[in-house]
Amino acid sequence: MLNTHALTALDALRIICGLFLIPHALGKFTAQDAAFGFFRAAGFKPAPFFAFTAMAIECILAVCLISGFFVRPAAWWACIHLAIAAAAVVKVEKKWLWHIGGCEYPFFWSLCCAIVGYYYP
Repeated sequence: MLNTHALTALDALRIICGLFLIPHALGKFTAQDAAFGFFRAAGFKPAPFFAFTAMAIECILAVCLISGFFVRPAAWWACIHLAIAAAAVVKVEKKWLWHIGGCEYPFFWSLCCAIVGYYYP
C-alpha cells in the first residue's frame, strides 16, 4: 500500500503525463504539413489518417489522465503510444537526445506513463 505522500506524487505525475500529451496533439493540428511529413517518413500510410488518429488518441488519453478517469488503462495506452512514437523517431531521425530531434522525450514520457499505470491504485 502506498502512503499518502506517494499517492500525492503519483497523482502529480499522472496529471503531468496528461498535460504533456497536449502539445503532442496540438503540434499535429497546428503544423499539419510537418506532422504529415514525419508520419510519411516513419512509414505510416496514409499519413494524414495516422496523424489525426494519433492526435485523437493523445487528446483522449490527456483527458483521462488529467481528470483521473480510467487512469491505469489510459496510462498503459499512453505508454504504448509514446513507445511507438519513440520508435518512429528512431526510424526517422536515428538520434537519442531530444534537443536535436531524438527519441529521448517520448521514451521518457513512456516510462513515466508506465510508472503511473503500474503503481496507480
